[in-house]
Amino acid sequence: MNTTTIRLMMGALCGCLLLGSCADKLDVTDPNKFTDEQIEDILKNGTDSEREMILGGMAANMAAQLCKRDSKMYGGFSNMNYDNEWAFAMMRDLQCGDIVYGDTRNTDGWGRYYRNDPSLMYWESNQIESCYGYWVGPSLVINEANKVLMYLTDEIVGESALLKRYKAQCLTVRGFGYMELMERFTKAYLHGGKEGHGMPIYTKYAYNDPVAPASAEETWNFIKNDLEEAERLFGESGYGVDGYTIGNTQTEVYDIDMGIARYMIARAALQTGDYKTCIEACRDILDHYGWKFIKEEHYGAANSRVKAICEKTDDVRADDNAFFSVAVNPECLFGWTTDTNQYPWFYMDPFNSSNGGYGEDYMQIDQALYDRFADDDFRKERFTTEKHEFPYFEIVSNDTVWYPKVIPAYTSLKWAASIASDQTVRTHDKTNSDVILFRTSEVLLMMAEAQAVSGDEAGAKSTLDRLLAARTKERATSLTCDNYPSMRGLSALEMVKLQWRMEMWAENGLNFFNHKRWNEAPVYEGANHWSDKTSVTIEHMTWDIPDKETQANPNW
Repeated sequence: MNTTTIRLMMGALCGCLLLGSCADKLDVTDPNKFTDEQIEDILKNGTDSEREMILGGMAANMAAQLCKRDSKMYGGFSNMNYDNEWAFAMMRDLQCGDIVYGDTRNTDGWGRYYRNDPSLMYWESNQIESCYGYWVGPSLVINEANKVLMYLTDEIVGESALLKRYKAQCLTVRGFGYMELMERFTKAYLHGGKEGHGMPIYTKYAYNDPVAPASAEETWNFIKNDLEEAERLFGESGYGVDGYTIGNTQTEVYDIDMGIARYMIARAALQTGDYKTCIEACRDILDHYGWKFIKEEHYGAANSRVKAICEKTDDVRADDNAFFSVAVNPECLFGWTTDTNQYPWFYMDPFNSSNGGYGEDYMQIDQALYDRFADDDFRKERFTTEKHEFPYFEIVSNDTVWYPKVIPAYTSLKWAASIASDQTVRTHDKTNSDVILFRTSEVLLMMAEAQAVSGDEAGAKSTLDRLLAARTKERATSLTCDNYPSMRGLSALEMVKLQWRMEMWAENGLNFFNHKRWNEAPVYEGANHWSDKTSVTIEHMTWDIPDKETQANPNW
């Protein structure tokens, strides 16, 4: 173990020791004189409370590695568009074809990504922020997991339920980090990627020992092995119910458990054509979560309320919107509560005093996609149908100054809130809300896609029928694949692709990577797209290996 690793571990230990009795319990006089042998002995032979003192903080940090990553983790990039995972996801959503961004007055970085400005070579290896930023995030995730895993050998873990859980969480996160690298920097596995390069595989925390990249197949097998081992350990740990912790509290949703491991297994399996595994993992998740769906009243805000909201006779609370509130979202696989300055709030909420509202970065749906929603599908009402003037406000020299802005037609109400979480009135300086990262509707769609591609059209339609029934307006005849107007004549796979676009609209860049997996360039059908909007090519959906990586690792 190198000196750097010891120091990092000591930082976590000192935090505990300074709080009180930890030093006494561990019988350590000077925390800076911990040896590898002492740490390993405590982990192997200590009590669970002592083990928690040693690894609890670092293991708990694994949850943050899934997506709660910002410029502090990246070392700080000068451009806000590249300094965190939310920004990355937003830019991919802007490129997937189903979002119309602002209007032609918006020429900033976001507008460039939406237009797919030909001068924007974000994928090229020499692009320090856009290309390298996409690389360094997952790489840091892998390093963070390896910091903990190097202590959690089979011998040390033994029969400890706590250490089995810690190891399972770290393996899940490491698998996710490698999966992100493969999704971003290699071709789709089933469309030329299988024969290409994979990633350098690191199982130890070490910056100074670069290894040659494995093949794509070897890398995906490594990812799957990590996730399958995590699955086994969660099952043996006695954690939760069958390894699942299901609920609507901070502890339950901000937790890496069996559900997250199986979500990752399904995601990896879908990309590599292992459809049987994907279906099994998805079904297990959905069965444990009870096939529950967001209720109509919590699925964003209805268009019928917009006029009153603009006139200040009605409000939408973030706490009542399932896309801002864990408490009313039974689909949340992973998320966290009461955070601030998150991109979904900043850029997707048309009623806030930040970029998505006052800044006029309105996120609108492609008109052609909007027209494909059934009239009895309540998701259709989560977009405006006409322009609305809304009086945004700003504090200038201690006085409230109102600025009327016009919210365009087709603006999203999926992330709509005029009152932030934990607030009772509208206020310009509050942006706090919960964050939902993974949800079970995504799992359902992965399952339906795997069924359709593997030839089980009836199964795929039956799975989709559950989602469509849940998205049917109250008191309307339940929607199905057979009676959904815009789905008549489509194959089961075409139905799945359409529902991906409808249900996961503007969520976490998913539809960008869906198109890449399908080997289909995004389409721009709606008449409301800007006239200078151009298409993203399949080729440019795969980033080059960054120059900074190839310079640091001569084995490429």
